[in-house]
Amino acid sequence: MKSGAQHTASDVFFNWTETTALPDADGLAGSYAGVSNGALIMAGGTNFPGNKRPWTEGVKTWYDTIWVLEKEGGSWKAAGKLPRPMGYGVSLTVGNGLLCIGGGDATANYKDVFLLTYTNGKVTTENLPALPAPVINACGVLFNGTVYVAGGIPSPTGGTTNNFWSLSLQGGAKEWQQLPALPGAGRMLAMAGAMDGKVYVFGGVELQQGLRKYLKDAWAYQPGQGWKRIADLPYPLAAAPTPAYPAGQSHLLLFGGDDGANATRVAELKDAHPGFSNNVLAYNTLTDAWSIMGAMPADTKPDAVENPHGSVYAPVTTPLVIWNNKVILPGGEARPAVRSKKVLVASPQQPGGRFGTWDWSVIAIYFLLVIAISVVVSRKMGDSTSDFFLGGQKIPWWAAGLSIFGSKLSALTFIAIPAKAYATDWVYILNNLMIIVVAPIVTMFYLPYFRKLKLTSVYEYLQIRFDTRVKLLGSLTFVLFQLSRLGVVIYLPALVLSTVTGTNIFACILLTTIVTTAYSVLGGIEAVVWTEVMQVFVLLGGALVSFFFMAYNTDGGLSGLVQEAWQNDKLKVANLGWSISQPVLWVVLVGAFLTNLVTYTSDQVVVQRYLTTSTEKEARRSIYTNALMVIPATFIFFGVGTALWYFFRHHPGSLNPHGRTDDVFPWFISQQLPAGLSGLVIAGLFAATMSTISSSMNSIATVLTTDFYKTFRKTATDQQSLRFAKIVTVFLGIIGCGIAMYLVYLQNASIWDQYLKIIGLFGGCLAGMFAAGIFFPRINSRGVFAGFIASSIVLYFVQQSSAISFFLYPLFAVVGCVLMGYLFSLIFPDKQRQLVVESRA
Repeated sequence: MKSGAQHTASDVFFNWTETTALPDADGLAGSYAGVSNGALIMAGGTNFPGNKRPWTEGVKTWYDTIWVLEKEGGSWKAAGKLPRPMGYGVSLTVGNGLLCIGGGDATANYKDVFLLTYTNGKVTTENLPALPAPVINACGVLFNGTVYVAGGIPSPTGGTTNNFWSLSLQGGAKEWQQLPALPGAGRMLAMAGAMDGKVYVFGGVELQQGLRKYLKDAWAYQPGQGWKRIADLPYPLAAAPTPAYPAGQSHLLLFGGDDGANATRVAELKDAHPGFSNNVLAYNTLTDAWSIMGAMPADTKPDAVENPHGSVYAPVTTPLVIWNNKVILPGGEARPAVRSKKVLVASPQQPGGRFGTWDWSVIAIYFLLVIAISVVVSRKMGDSTSDFFLGGQKIPWWAAGLSIFGSKLSALTFIAIPAKAYATDWVYILNNLMIIVVAPIVTMFYLPYFRKLKLTSVYEYLQIRFDTRVKLLGSLTFVLFQLSRLGVVIYLPALVLSTVTGTNIFACILLTTIVTTAYSVLGGIEAVVWTEVMQVFVLLGGALVSFFFMAYNTDGGLSGLVQEAWQNDKLKVANLGWSISQPVLWVVLVGAFLTNLVTYTSDQVVVQRYLTTSTEKEARRSIYTNALMVIPATFIFFGVGTALWYFFRHHPGSLNPHGRTDDVFPWFISQQLPAGLSGLVIAGLFAATMSTISSSMNSIATVLTTDFYKTFRKTATDQQSLRFAKIVTVFLGIIGCGIAMYLVYLQNASIWDQYLKIIGLFGGCLAGMFAAGIFFPRINSRGVFAGFIASSIVLYFVQQSSAISFFLYPLFAVVGCVLMGYLFSLIFPDKQRQLVVESRA
């Protein structure tokens, strides 16, 4: 394991500063705080005025002033009053206002709910439906437009409760709903959070005959499914700033909190300063594991007893506010019964890369070898479009098969599939394995047509079978689809490099695009094929090394991995049922079959490779070589994803809390693999990815040159066509770079899901045209053209509905295109064209 992989300080992930202190000289705790129209609001709360040692004397005072800070470093200003002096309620930022829920004072608790909105220098108050009962010291969170409130104390003399209420803020009449009670003990001062479709409640305090019992149990609530107990906190904890901070896509962070160590010592304090916990706890919603991510900046000097505002403390009983994408901890209790006027600011930051000299050296050597291969092959390449597009049809069958496999083995496979298995299970595995069923269909029905007609672009078949309009429609569809894919496969390796080295992701995208575009123009398809052959073995080897490294560097080893994964349903391969909206077995089977049919019958990137062989027999062998390679590779990459879950479940502190799910494998490679080996794996990934990008560029250039340039410029020479293809490749690099930069802002939970949706939308209808041409002689050019348009429109509306799984998009596309193509052919017959087709059949 790499030195320094376990982070021990939160300043690795956060930059801690302070902004303008609260206007009250003694500080405030229990205040309401949030954001309205870009301004930080803090209202109400309590303190012990003028007392340096409030644990021995002084009277708690309650406040009603509303303070506003319009910008960091500015001045606080009074902007209104609460309905009464009060505090210790739930406060949440909702839209453009601060929602205040419950709270109390020295004599009573309240069930008031109101929204504070800051506009034109003043705060306005809007009353909302009151709680079902008064409550103080509850916790709450906003999730999917609904407010959830849990626990608390109903009256100053009462005990803790486990009430759980919700209020929808989305349209219609608003009314609080009583939900299933929070399991376990009634509690106050618990912490709430929301992520991954669930509401979480952590720890808190149970009152037993006036004495505090600190809790460490934790619970997750999923609407419609109820409560489930999750991993306990590492130690009992209460009153940490809440709601929990949602970091990345799978972490909830708790800053500090009261661990109960001071509960029996307040009266004994003299010169000692036992403050509250200053740990930063991180809960991973995917692995159900806690880690101590580091510590908050906290000063526990003895002289701070006499000067409570001269040092920095980890505060409790204060809200956590997200303001300008930063964590704000305003005021709170600095230590037992001492308020703070500090306003702590934590700015999230990504840690720097851990690539060392050995890693960079391996990457440099590896890229030099890849470039050398492309240069050697390019010198043998002839100066014709046939050589540039088809390699002179002299590629051996085994190399073509490995190249087909390698073209699909891009960053989408290396990063997204392990990330999907890490986050969920193996249900998606059938999406890859269905190539075993599709391969015989391709070799029996499609390949003979493609080889007999001596095609360069597979869409030339559509012109021969139908007419020029249909060919141009199919070619344009392919180009649009490939441009979308091109952006994804440029974005993902750039994400890897950014995660691993800490380099700006936009710089990574630009660098990757420049290098790949130059490589694509230089090498042609033959250089791409031979480069991919080498990358297949490097990538599979790197994935296997990573898998065994994770298994044998975790307590329990390989057997423990299998056992723990099985017990937690991480190896599940099928969901039974008849739903059309969920990835149940029949949905995955149908969708996977048609998705593979789309790829292996109408994707120029794949078809072009089995046109590079010398005979149909060799092309058939290349298809089966690819199909056989997919089986072990799929199990390897899904296994890597499960191993990542197992490893980080047992080493939770090694995971980046700010990371996205798709970052998890690159993060492991950079942080855990030994120096040199991580460089080799990353170098192999990048080389294979860039060869995939270059093959996409080459295929798009092939289609644009063959189907468009030569169609509209019939007098162009072969040299002019070759020059056009190379110019187009350069422009493709520019366009792909732009799409990749846009994807940075998508923030999609899974790039794999996004990619499959793109296939279903753009590729399905195209595959439908090929199926119509090969299997249905009565479908004519008018019918298939209209059927393509109609099925595309239907598919668009299908995608707008959440009632249908994206796995079924190809079903609507392929079957819709064939059925409507047949229908339109009956309405608009083309008898002369039909006679030609039937005579050829």
